[in-house]
Amino acid sequence: MGMRGAGGPPMSLEGVDDALRRRGEERERVAGDLLDLDGHQSVALLSGLALTGETGRRWERARGLIATLWWLFDGYRRVLDLAQEARAAGRPDLARLTALLAGPSVELKPEDVPVERRSLLRAVGEQITLDVALARMDEAYREAAATVAAVDAAWSELLPPLDRADAARRAARDAATALGEPDPVLDRLDAAAARLRERVTTDPLGSAALGPDLAAALAAATARLAELERAALLREDLAARTGRLAARIDEVAAAEAEARAVRDTVQRKIVAPGLPEPPAQAAALRDRLAALGTVGGRWLELAERLAALEQGVEEALARARAAADSAGGLIGRRDELRGRLSAYQAKAFRLGHAEDAGLAVLYGAARDLLWTAPCDLRRATVAVAEYQRAITRIGAAG
Repeated sequence: MGMRGAGGPPMSLEGVDDALRRRGEERERVAGDLLDLDGHQSVALLSGLALTGETGRRWERARGLIATLWWLFDGYRRVLDLAQEARAAGRPDLARLTALLAGPSVELKPEDVPVERRSLLRAVGEQITLDVALARMDEAYREAAATVAAVDAAWSELLPPLDRADAARRAARDAATALGEPDPVLDRLDAAAARLRERVTTDPLGSAALGPDLAAALAAATARLAELERAALLREDLAARTGRLAARIDEVAAAEAEARAVRDTVQRKIVAPGLPEPPAQAAALRDRLAALGTVGGRWLELAERLAALEQGVEEALARARAAADSAGGLIGRRDELRGRLSAYQAKAFRLGHAEDAGLAVLYGAARDLLWTAPCDLRRATVAVAEYQRAITRIGAAG
């Protein structure tokens, strides 16, 4: 701050007043920073927790730094008070004021550290200048504040997912109570969340890797709440849902009947199509629907079984329709070959080869195959392709 050392000439009265003004401003700033740090919410929380891991190690050092801060500040304040009293005297002693303001006047005594501020950082008695005391306070404050800020940031990131998961589980617990059912799944989720919260609370700095576990806890709680809400809705809508399901099973039965009918038709009209047996799930689905009546008031189980049955019904309906489409596709393939044969016959007429004996033989062979039941699709495909190639050669020859 531009002050003379203790071994130099005394400061002027103007220099003393300037130094006192600046030191007073420094004292107010440092005191405000210390009070802000002491009153920080995370400091209060850290002071009351049994911390572990990385957080425990860093907080132990930060706690010692905070104790050192107050120790240094008390020594700094005492010297400044003495200097202000000396300046207020009738005839100020400039040599004494210079020694206080610029010399090693801050006496640090380990026994002066209050019991409530002592820590594992052992104080060493010495005498330092106000500038050195201020520099040490600044260094200690920065490190302690950085630790507090890191803990605060870690908690700010890690605790919200846990809080949201807690809220979801509380809502799920209310829903389970309303259904009148115990929920061991929720019990397990509660226990797992309690373990996570303990780790996050006591060692936030060492819990950065828990992000996926916290997300999973939130997802599990949210999923369980959704399941319980579906069970509650089912209790209000059971008759309507089972009625809709019964109607949908009727659609499955109709689709399976159509698939059998199409398969029977194809087997009469197509040679060895290799079609599998059409699905026949409607009767089993009706049995599963009837079995839901035995579940009684176990709404969670009933909701799960009903949802599984609804999915099974939709899958059975899709299979039945796919089987009908697959079988019907063989008839479509035959009809497509018939259309192709007619189109190439018309092309032969346009090329002036309507009476070509060779083409007539090829056409007749293909037509006989396509219009004979059952139709051999493999042979018919080969015959149409031969007829097509013959006409293409004629067209190329001009």
